[in-house]
Amino acid sequence: MPTLVPTDLARPAHRAAFIDLLEHYARDPMGGGSGLSAEVRAHLPERLAARVDFVSWLAFDGARAVGLLNAFEGFSTFAARPLLNIHDIVVHRDWRGRGIGRALLAAAEESARARNCCKLTLEVLSGNTTARAVYAACGYAPYALDPRMGDALFLERKLSTAF
Repeated sequence: MPTLVPTDLARPAHRAAFIDLLEHYARDPMGGGSGLSAEVRAHLPERLAARVDFVSWLAFDGARAVGLLNAFEGFSTFAARPLLNIHDIVVHRDWRGRGIGRALLAAAEESARARNCCKLTLEVLSGNTTARAVYAACGYAPYALDPRMGDALFLERKLSTAF
């Protein structure tokens, strides 16, 4: 099993692994298929390193990075406690099916518990059946505040893409 370490964006090897894995994800159909822009590749590590709500882990097999999880601390007004939102989870295609995703999710849960978070959240494409099965096996499920009103949906409104 690969070794999980907190991502340290001040380390050149971690920065490179972080961008490589995020690019791998962004080029996958589940990540949109188009890759990261040059601006994102150039500025993302420094901008994330400046955020106190950013939490991340890398999975390494020796010197090769094979997995990544990025999360951000948010806040639940209904629970009056923090929450941890898993924003990205990447396992390199050559390493899928080996438990790396589960290990990254466990690291996020450990961090969430240490932060006294009330829950972990994440989003997944409805057609990503493999990831959905892993998430379900790890205890993630759609949620409803009132079952008569249905499950919560994740929506977005895009704003300017200018840096």
